[in-house]
Amino acid sequence: MEFLKSSKRRSLISELVYIGLNVAFAVTLLIILLVIESPLPAFALVLLSKWRILAVRPRYWFVNILTNLVDLIVSLSIVILIYTAGGAIGLQIVLTALYIAWLLYVKPKSKRSFVAIQAGAAVFLGVSALMTVSYDWIASLVVLAMWLIGYSAARHVVSSYDEPHASFYSLVWGLVFAELGWLAYHWTFAYAIPGAGDIKLSQVALISLAISFLAERAYTSYVRHGSIRSSDIIMPTLLSVSVIIILLTLFNMISTGVI
Repeated sequence: MEFLKSSKRRSLISELVYIGLNVAFAVTLLIILLVIESPLPAFALVLLSKWRILAVRPRYWFVNILTNLVDLIVSLSIVILIYTAGGAIGLQIVLTALYIAWLLYVKPKSKRSFVAIQAGAAVFLGVSALMTVSYDWIASLVVLAMWLIGYSAARHVVSSYDEPHASFYSLVWGLVFAELGWLAYHWTFAYAIPGAGDIKLSQVALISLAISFLAERAYTSYVRHGSIRSSDIIMPTLLSVSVIIILLTLFNMISTGVI
């Protein structure tokens, strides 16, 4: 009985330490961005926090990097968005709180529903952050970054099903995102958010999230039933297509002054 009580006590202490360290990590990133006003030290801290990726034999490094790509994309994107929201301290605090929720609640989960949410977060935040900072980049860098985001998100989802063709599907989805990146580099819209500093809601981030949601629903249906059932994807299709049509027509006309 004493042993059980001791184990529970140690478990509670470990849980509190885990929570405290993650909260401290997120708050430290915010403080660095507020005080130093440069994202580079925050980037370095995020990369340093991933030291366990390399704390194994070198032959496992590449696999560990691939496994942690979604978390890296989310973490680096949060840093970019907090930095871009400079002057909007309320939004910066909200973003930090969302990152804490990611670290404590979303990231550790392994259920497939949470895996899909993790991939969706990487898509939306990754593309949003990329479109925020890439306005003066060359096209090839934007295309490459979009490919990496799409590949990472797809691999994160399909690997949870022990998919034998995970690499192929991930590469194909990365190609889809690379094409979106090329189009977005030449033609895209962003919507201003009141009180959000220089952060704007990227149209291509919303479109990327919509088509990724539809693809995930279609793939899940295929895995469960051996074919894509219309009953499984009709509502996701209607939702995704509706969002894209609204973004490409009504919102574009409002942005360009047609309406």
